[in-house]
Amino acid sequence: MTRSVFTLPSMDLGMDTHTTKRALDTEAVHAGRDDLAGQGLHAPPIDLSTTYPSYDSRGEADRIDAFATTGAEPDGPPVYGRLGNPTVARFETALARLEGTESAVAFASGMAALSAVLLVRGSAGLRHVVAVRPLYGCSDHLLTAGLLGSEVTWTDPAGVADALRPDTGLVLVESPANPTLAEIDLRAVAHACGSVPLLVDNTFATPVLQRPAEHGARLVLHSATKYLGGHGDVLAGVVACDEELAGRLRQVRFATGGVLHPLAGYLLLRGLSTLPVRVRAASASAAELARRLAADPRVARVHYPRIGGAMVSFEVHGDPHRVIGGVRLITPAVSLGSVDSLIQHPASISHRIVDADDRRNAGVSDRLLRLSVGLEDVEDLWADLDGALGERAGTTARPEALAQG
Repeated sequence: MTRSVFTLPSMDLGMDTHTTKRALDTEAVHAGRDDLAGQGLHAPPIDLSTTYPSYDSRGEADRIDAFATTGAEPDGPPVYGRLGNPTVARFETALARLEGTESAVAFASGMAALSAVLLVRGSAGLRHVVAVRPLYGCSDHLLTAGLLGSEVTWTDPAGVADALRPDTGLVLVESPANPTLAEIDLRAVAHACGSVPLLVDNTFATPVLQRPAEHGARLVLHSATKYLGGHGDVLAGVVACDEELAGRLRQVRFATGGVLHPLAGYLLLRGLSTLPVRVRAASASAAELARRLAADPRVARVHYPRIGGAMVSFEVHGDPHRVIGGVRLITPAVSLGSVDSLIQHPASISHRIVDADDRRNAGVSDRLLRLSVGLEDVEDLWADLDGALGERAGTTARPEALAQG
């Protein structure tokens, strides 16, 4: 297994001020918490304040002016909960370190995060977006419906360069894609983008399996509701990017109010500490289930990404709704990335809002099921799937049914 190493300056907490190299697993546990020991703390505090006292109104005015100009986080004590929160800032620091970017900006949901990016680019007069299907259904709908004034050109990865216009403000891809798990050569797409920022939705892969910024992406989007939180109890989104774009995103967040609650920030920071072990354990089970499904005559095709991961999509010969109704251990529900396994029918739920022809052309067939594999024992999960798939029509193994992204 490759050991991912990060280089960062040591915090001034009595340690030697030399360059420290940390592996991903170490960063997941310690990023955003480096100052705790110096404060006599072990667990990060939760700051629930909505406002903060200040007796220096002139100084506060200067700080607000500075924020209005650049969007940089104000120096000194916090001002107001919509401007920023110390607990949320810890999560942002940690996620930026894991993704290898200068900054990260957290929002109340993944869609709030994407909306902020579109507003930032649109405010600069760059409303045109080039996007590659499939995307998460609501992301697709937000672009197609033009709800934020954006105009979208849909293309395949090879057509990105030709689809660019003078008013193109963003190229948007998701890899592995929701729900087909199709993968994109991010470095090639980033090259095709030229000076146009590339946004990669990295929700499925997480920084454990893929760090898009290393391949040229300028923005990395997460529905933090999924793997970053990891327990199905927090709703959040986050964009990792350079500080210039982060400043603009903070300004939009302040103006529109799509802020992340401090308790959610705390839960996300805690979720990051176990992210590597959760993703690797669930990925091992997912790979085994993908192998068994590919050899099962009741399954027409299995989609599993080359980089691995805990998501498996598969198309059945029979009625997919019967499978949904037949599981007992796996929960039939939307969302993904939790410690427990979830299954859903994208054409009925997550991608229902996408035009039926566009959906099918993107590979989201009516017989496709999406499985988010959790941390249960793989034999128990297979027993549940086996029962839900129904009677076997034959016993011929078909390993060629496994389609990798």
